[in-house]
Amino acid sequence: MKIILSVPRTGSAAALRLRPWRFDDLPALVAAHRDPGLRRWLASHLVNETDARNWVDAQVAGWIDGTRFSFAVVIADDDHSPVGHVVVKMTTAGVAEVGYWTAAHARGRGIAARAVETVSRWALAEQELVRLNQLELLHAQGNHASCRVANKCGYTLQDLLPAAPPTFPGDGHRHVRKADQNSI
Repeated sequence: MKIILSVPRTGSAAALRLRPWRFDDLPALVAAHRDPGLRRWLASHLVNETDARNWVDAQVAGWIDGTRFSFAVVIADDDHSPVGHVVVKMTTAGVAEVGYWTAAHARGRGIAARAVETVSRWALAEQELVRLNQLELLHAQGNHASCRVANKCGYTLQDLLPAAPPTFPGDGHRHVRKADQNSI
């Protein structure tokens, strides 16, 4: 299955494409994961091309079994250089978690918020692969940029989450967006 989502150009922001990850993305994926700023917030790290290949395999398998809908975020006129990632991961019946990251060189341009908003609308109102009525966006309490993205995309702060070491060593936030809020 090959779903591609388009994010139109806005003001000075370039148009984006959200497409499935491919094996020719491995170098960009490994390079993005070398960034200490990104590694600080991720639960898992891709150290080399073998890790990246296994990760892409998991993304492909998720599309096939309907449990994980993962998109590489690319500038529309440069399909070969991913600048980010956004994913919808099924958690329980009708509920999925949205996760994302932006490569260091692409931060501060609104890419994360535009990609998360596009995927959120798709997941709650457009796609017909699974039935969803709620999306959750979880992040570390100190990740203020993720809190801003969640708020910009209509996710409401629902809970403060206690630390759960070793995977989640610090406290976190759980933001929620429901299907009936999708007109935001």
